Amino acid sequence: MPNSSSVSEFLLLAFADTRELQLLHFGLFLGIYLAAILGNGLILIVVACDHRLHTPMYFFLFNLAILDLGCISTTLPKAMANTLWDTRTISYEGCAAQVLFVFFLAGAEYSLLTVMAYDRYVAICKPLHYGSLLGSRACAKMAAAAWGSGFVHAVLHTANTFSLPLCQGNAVDQFFCEIPQILKLSCSDSYLREAGVLVVSVSLVFGCFVFIVLSYVQVFRAVLRMPSEQGRHKAFSMCLPHMVVVSLFVSTVMFAYLKRPSISSPSLDLMAAVLYSVVPPAVNPLIYSMRNQELKDALWKLMTRCVSDAANFQSASADDS
Repeated sequence: MPNSSSVSEFLLLAFADTRELQLLHFGLFLGIYLAAILGNGLILIVVACDHRLHTPMYFFLFNLAILDLGCISTTLPKAMANTLWDTRTISYEGCAAQVLFVFFLAGAEYSLLTVMAYDRYVAICKPLHYGSLLGSRACAKMAAAAWGSGFVHAVLHTANTFSLPLCQGNAVDQFFCEIPQILKLSCSDSYLREAGVLVVSVSLVFGCFVFIVLSYVQVFRAVLRMPSEQGRHKAFSMCLPHMVVVSLFVSTVMFAYLKRPSISSPSLDLMAAVLYSVVPPAVNPLIYSMRNQELKDALWKLMTRCVSDAANFQSASADDS
């Protein structure tokens, strides 16, 4: 009976059978990928270049943009390459790397979203203590803890998953290597060990979610007590994008990993995976920029400066000639 050592490659799920649909899927995901790179790249550039945005909130948003870029770059380029070249294969090592990085980046992102909820709580409920509670050193430690916790969970899950013997073939019913799909190929009862690790992870996720909910309960109580309508509007503008991002991320991940096997199907699993691994990195920059006037002003200032510099360079080149 073959085991994991005899599996040299996996077969990922094909998006379509006909060449026309394959090219359509490639074009669609290429557009989403470029949008994610552009949106998150602009956030990185704007936050790095504008000194007015060197605050804890934008420091965490900077980290979130990096995680979003890493998450979508772990899964989508390989899927697009397979679609373009009409193949389904991924090496054993490549599959293990995908599982490691997907869990690492997604876990770090969720931890960072929890930290960002704490940032919003302190900013609105304890504004006088904001500087002392969220100084530069404290922010760096919290960001490092978010990245570190994601990495520890990723190593633990990847080591457990790929130590299992596999005897149910090598076809993964997903467009990237996903732990629930790898576990379906196992022929050993030791998969219960990974299930136990997943239960621990779900408990931690639930604990973070409760913390986020309680933080925003306190935030909204404080906002509703504000006498100034302008102050309430500014507070909601800071908090609502984060709440939308958290809701989108948590709901799609929980649906993908906690749905009952009786309602599982390849198309439903594919849709859930796209919703939690592709959609959030692409729409997060849009969500954060729609209601954030500071970010929009900084972006407009950067674009104006670039256009002005380009015009000056063109004028100087014309004078030299």
